Amino acid sequence: MDIIAKILTAIVALEHLYILWIEMFAWETAGKKTFKTIPEHLFKPTKVLAANQGLYNGFLSAGLIWSFLISDTTWEMHIRVFFLACVAIAGIYGAITASRKIFIIQALPAIIALIFVLAAFSLSN
Repeated sequence: MDIIAKILTAIVALEHLYILWIEMFAWETAGKKTFKTIPEHLFKPTKVLAANQGLYNGFLSAGLIWSFLISDTTWEMHIRVFFLACVAIAGIYGAITASRKIFIIQALPAIIALIFVLAAFSLSN
């Protein structure tokens, strides 16, 4: 169970590194292919806003990666739960305010990882 929880957490962290890359460095190229509902003429004027959003995704990813470097299992779980919950909440908010697709892409993987993290921790104690 613990290995599955760690793999799912790593997938969520990698996903947010990918989102960081798109929003900070490839907004006008890969961003256009990824965010098809945004009119093409808006990518250039929203580049700075997207980069700011990408930075936040990077912080989420950094927190999840940090959780792998913590030797105390209780703290590891607390940090992992916090950052997965942040990702899930951001995904739910995005699904409500922007696109329902965000729930599937962002919130659902974090929720599944969160369930496995909590289950793994409860089994180990």
